[in-house]
Amino acid sequence: MSGRTSPVTQAIILAGGQATRLRPYTDTRPKAMVEIAGRPIIDHQLDWLAGHGVEHAVVSCGYKAEVLRGHLAARTSGPETTLVVEDEPLGRGGGLRYAAGGLRASDDPFFALNGDILTWFPLDEFTAYHREKGGLVTLGLARFRTSWGIVDVADDGVIEGFTQSPQLPFWINAGVYLFERAVVPMLPVKGDHESSTFPELAKEGRLFGYRIDGFWRGVDTVKDVKEAGDQIAALRGETSTS
Repeated sequence: MSGRTSPVTQAIILAGGQATRLRPYTDTRPKAMVEIAGRPIIDHQLDWLAGHGVEHAVVSCGYKAEVLRGHLAARTSGPETTLVVEDEPLGRGGGLRYAAGGLRASDDPFFALNGDILTWFPLDEFTAYHREKGGLVTLGLARFRTSWGIVDVADDGVIEGFTQSPQLPFWINAGVYLFERAVVPMLPVKGDHESSTFPELAKEGRLFGYRIDGFWRGVDTVKDVKEAGDQIAALRGETSTS
């Protein structure tokens, strides 16, 4: 197959950070090892990537790296994994640049995922969109869901009802990316790509957004662990045990 139609075969998962908002779950493990619906987040991610043709994943971590190392070494299916450990926190942009050094040498693009998200959508469509647009980076975008309840109030002040945590008509960075290799030298050695690299690419018209049509959930707090488990169980038609 040609490079224009072949699947993307490599990915980076950013699994660093101490995730203090997820304590006590992260007292003994990194965030990517927190279990959702009976499985670590990273297992959900690796299986999803493998199902779309990813053969090699670089996992970047720092906090409790030995836990992640042992878990990845024990996996017997899915993509081959390479673990890279940050000696000091590099930020998301710096972490991406550092982890890219663990990718196999080629000019092919690669996926990147934040280590605290759960999502399922067709990566082949994501890849086709990226290639059609011809940019350097495509971001997956998720509908913003507020954690606050919304009061439905009429013009005369009568409250008609309440909506708990609705989706709003805004899009947020879903933490799923498709990068061309040419972007790697443009990433900061230390710091956040969203405040440096991405604004520059946006000015140049080389940054695009893909609206995800499928399941997406960030896992950032203790409350998210339970809610994400319930959502996945509902999708499977099961009863959550998280």
